[in-house]
Amino acid sequence: MSRLHITKTPKCYVGGAFIRSESGRVAELHDASGSFFANIPQCTRKDLRNAVEAAAKAGPDWAKRSAFNRGQILYRMAEMIEARGGELADAIALGGSSKADASHEVTATIDRIVHYAGWTDKYEQILGSVNPVASAHFNFTVTEPMGIIGVIAPDDASLLALVSLILPAITSGNSVVALASTTQPYPSILLGEMLATSDLPGGVVNLLTGQRGEMIPTFATHEHLRALSGVANVEDRKTLKLGAAESVKRVRLLKAEEPIDWFADKMQGAEEIRALIEFKTTWHPVGA
Repeated sequence: MSRLHITKTPKCYVGGAFIRSESGRVAELHDASGSFFANIPQCTRKDLRNAVEAAAKAGPDWAKRSAFNRGQILYRMAEMIEARGGELADAIALGGSSKADASHEVTATIDRIVHYAGWTDKYEQILGSVNPVASAHFNFTVTEPMGIIGVIAPDDASLLALVSLILPAITSGNSVVALASTTQPYPSILLGEMLATSDLPGGVVNLLTGQRGEMIPTFATHEHLRALSGVANVEDRKTLKLGAAESVKRVRLLKAEEPIDWFADKMQGAEEIRALIEFKTTWHPVGA
């Protein structure tokens, strides 16, 4: 007697646990041939608020960890993805990419994680400074994480773009709530499974799937999100900037209507980290 194939039930990764949308809604995901593949959870504003709460709980401990420890954990993330690279490539290929292009994107994603693992104990020396002042003070500037960062991923390069937006935030001790690609959400589902088996504490990275139109207004106005980073079209950028001005958060958005080369070296490095940190300057009297 033949057995039925056990189909997967995709779930979002929030607070170190796998969740369905609180609304119970799903959207059908089809492969490149048009065949049904899976039902993807359609997260709501309530799910976003729950994810922010999870990020708020995990953030302080993550921020207090040593740079060396954060680097170890990011490297462990790369190990987890390396071990399941073929599965991730298949997930990317669902969107119509060739297997070769999908494998190339997975490799670039692993390399990007290793790149930021190396930055965890170096960005402070590059971005912090000792400042010459015309008074009897020792003046220096150090970096601090901002808190919870909202990430909005584009539809293209569904894995590499998502990871490239998340990494600069968590490298410096922030926590993240990320909205994955709407048209190609499955790589984010697998990424959540890999994060769950890595050493990254639950709640540091929270991954949601769903419709941008429903989630963008809450990303814009949620007062516990301290910055927004991602890719948005003209209408969404306007919504995000207006909401961010009202709730006083930093906005760093790339234009969806312009081509973005996520494989380029300029999409990684110290400047990406700088965009999502704060600076604290201390004046210490000399001789006091």
